Amino acid sequence: MKITILGTGTSQGVPVIACKCEVCISSNSKDNRLRSSVMIEVDDLNLVIDTGPDFRQQMLRERVMKVDSILFTHHHKDHVAGMDDIRAFNYKSKRDMPIYCNHITSDALKLEFPYIFSGFNYPGVPKVAINVIKNEPFNIEGTVIQPIKVLHYKLPVFGFRIKNFVYLTDVSEISEKEKEKMKGADLIILDALRKKAHLSHFNLEQALALLEELKPKQALLTHISHYMGLHDNVNDELPNHINLAYDGQVVTLNE
Repeated sequence: MKITILGTGTSQGVPVIACKCEVCISSNSKDNRLRSSVMIEVDDLNLVIDTGPDFRQQMLRERVMKVDSILFTHHHKDHVAGMDDIRAFNYKSKRDMPIYCNHITSDALKLEFPYIFSGFNYPGVPKVAINVIKNEPFNIEGTVIQPIKVLHYKLPVFGFRIKNFVYLTDVSEISEKEKEKMKGADLIILDALRKKAHLSHFNLEQALALLEELKPKQALLTHISHYMGLHDNVNDELPNHINLAYDGQVVTLNE
């Protein structure tokens, strides 16, 4: 299994427009963060979780030639805004793009992209096939995916477990039952917005506490704000098996 981290930034990205803090003016490329997304290559499938506003740029940067399916964590703009750019993959594969999401996200996508779902498919309209999922395992061409239901303040959000990999972003609360789904993972990529507490995201302290409880072999933190601090400085403060993720990072796991 190959995991490519497409973006690690919060909703504004880093640098933030018109900000001159030390992170936003940093010359370290690891302090530049596109909106959060990840790509998983497993079982001859290429899966993407979330298509934020930077989806096109991320696909070009990584020279992605195919995407088999898209999973959505939730419908906030920084996670869905780039869905229009799946058109290139429609054209190449000659098929509708399968997408997987909960019913809230499905309804929101139809409002956000009415021209896709109007029934008037003029040339160039993205073509998608929505699969509404519940909080139970489903499979994509035989690969089993386990949703993990959490709260993003009051909004239900899905994380996902694929074999020994867990991706969970935009989380402020998780039940004991859902934590069980995350145990025994080789890699967890987890939301950690900043050091200060936040209403709808784990801060660094909360993320580290959950990881201490779950004890994955390796953990990477994502959905990072410029308020977190400089990438290298924060990493120096973290345990050896936990690091801030960075855009373009690649991790290979044994299945």
